[in-house]
Amino acid sequence: MSNEVIGIIGLVVMLTLLFLRMWIGLAMALIGFLGCAYLVGIDKALNVLGTVPFDYIGIYSFAAVPTFLLIGSIIYNTGLATDLFKSVYTWMGELRGGLAIASTLAAALLGVVTDSLVAVTTLGKAAVPEMRKYRYHDTLSTSSIIAGASLASLIPPSVGFILYGILTEQSVGKLFIAAIIPGILLTVLIVGVIFTWARVKPDMAPAGPRTSFGEKISSLKYTWAVVLLIILIIAGIYAGIFTPTEAGGFGAFLAIIIAVVSRRLTIKILLDSLMETAQVTAMIVILMMGAFIFMKFLALSQITFAIGDAINNLQVSKYLIFAIIVLIYILLGMFTEIVSSIILTMPIFYPVIIALGFDPTWFGVIIVIVIEIGFMSPPIGMNVFVLSGITGIPVGTIFRGVWQFVAIILVCIAIMTIFPEIITFLPNTMNR
Repeated sequence: MSNEVIGIIGLVVMLTLLFLRMWIGLAMALIGFLGCAYLVGIDKALNVLGTVPFDYIGIYSFAAVPTFLLIGSIIYNTGLATDLFKSVYTWMGELRGGLAIASTLAAALLGVVTDSLVAVTTLGKAAVPEMRKYRYHDTLSTSSIIAGASLASLIPPSVGFILYGILTEQSVGKLFIAAIIPGILLTVLIVGVIFTWARVKPDMAPAGPRTSFGEKISSLKYTWAVVLLIILIIAGIYAGIFTPTEAGGFGAFLAIIIAVVSRRLTIKILLDSLMETAQVTAMIVILMMGAFIFMKFLALSQITFAIGDAINNLQVSKYLIFAIIVLIYILLGMFTEIVSSIILTMPIFYPVIIALGFDPTWFGVIIVIVIEIGFMSPPIGMNVFVLSGITGIPVGTIFRGVWQFVAIILVCIAIMTIFPEIITFLPNTMNR
């Protein structure tokens, strides 16, 4: 059998193991090792096992993963993340549709410092009862939270971008900066949908309670520091003051200072945050090791080059192939979280995208958005089922509102495909 056939067999077997519910990291490592052993011998395959942790996991840029995770754990465990929602709620709640807009923005901000599932869980408990109190329709209140959570992975610092950058050898800093304009654009479009919804059907989104200017200012007591932390990280990376890895260390230190000053940080919370960070980092390390071993196997089998050549010989538009890849990522997003989706697919799809001539930074931003669509899309959108379980609101009621946000996000992706400069402009102006 040719090397390419061995590569195809390896892919099929790995996908079969995934359908049989074997853990992704283990499946990729097992098939990658066995494939390398078959192609180049057991000794060289063992050498791959020995060198992957040092050559790929031990790289400097990977240190950004635990530091950014620690930022999120500290902000969430100290209650500063919940304060973000209360602050946005105080400023926006009195507008027609304002509570839904506040929930959307709060879900995005909460998702930045935790993840989209945690944001949905937190706001499902805090925001939905409040919106019901002011006679918001369940469809609008829940779908606005789901839409906001979809923005979380797009707003730096994002672990998804860090992993994509490591796997594809792209600048993590450029990926962070590239996501700024798309993040703003998507936020404006999603808020625009809610605003229009509230105007067309005012009975679904009445005005909320009025708050005094003093209450608004008071709500910023500690939240301004968290927002400033995010801004400093992004601005520092853009200006070339520090690398993403240095930004992670700086951000973690600043998060601890904010928590101490606000008198929220205890020894127990700090230890819990460190333990959570260590557990998630260990999971990501094992996933990454499996991915790199599998990538070695694919490189030896030359299947990625064969796929690239085959695609170049196809008489179809590269945008049709891109659309198929997008559809696959949406389906993946229904079943797996963003870390697993990126690690699982990059060894296969990244060479294809390069062969088609797409910009790798542009593709990284698009894919992060697309995977989040899967989290909210029928029939299996994970975030929808989580929110339904927390609130008791039927899944069908939530999906009736979610489709409008899915549609507007797909429109945004189409716009960024036609005008890729929306993504590539800022990173092309960076100092480094």
